[in-house]
Amino acid sequence: METTSRVGAQDAPDTVTAEAVPAARLTLDGYLRSPFPWYALDEAFTGPRRLMPLGTAADGSVQHGSIGHGDEPVVRGDSGADKQRFAVVVTVGSSPVRRSGDGTGVLEATTVSSAAWLAGSGLLACTWPPQLDHTLRDDWLDQQTETAFELADDLEGPAWSALSLPVDGVPVPFHYRESEFGWVLAGSAPGGVHIGAYGRGMSAYGLGFSEIKDIESYA
Repeated sequence: METTSRVGAQDAPDTVTAEAVPAARLTLDGYLRSPFPWYALDEAFTGPRRLMPLGTAADGSVQHGSIGHGDEPVVRGDSGADKQRFAVVVTVGSSPVRRSGDGTGVLEATTVSSAAWLAGSGLLACTWPPQLDHTLRDDWLDQQTETAFELADDLEGPAWSALSLPVDGVPVPFHYRESEFGWVLAGSAPGGVHIGAYGRGMSAYGLGFSEIKDIESYA
């Protein structure tokens, strides 16, 4: 699988900031400087929305970002977590293999598998079995993360099923899978970006996606 990096969808941006600048403003600035459009659930979703941290390359260029919808995810097994309803939409800029902007290396291509990997790792970040001892969490997370990476590299495999969902009103094929922890899907938007999504407590079958026209309204 070709991907930007094995970085979770919720990882913090690699940015040095002045204390006087609010973190929310810095996150918004990153979204505003992106060369590609951002996607979220369409207007059928009427609940709360929020910007989540960006993923950037070593040269600071924006690679992907996520829009949260509904409840803010907490670790499964914590009080009330199983009653949560949320979906997170990950947008990944489509790009070929190319040299980094600072000339220090090569950035890998991004594909639908990149979106699937980021969505899968994002779901894992807020999921782990409640019966698991805290001391074993890291081992479990490493094992599940490797499994998620392998699954994202085999989108035509038996773990995935086909699902058609509207993107800007146009039906688009997605790869979809469920687990006891939630669901993950990934596909490509007509505008030249890849879309991943993950969630729990909300059915993926009735979702639709649309390009965000005013990202500042999410801040």
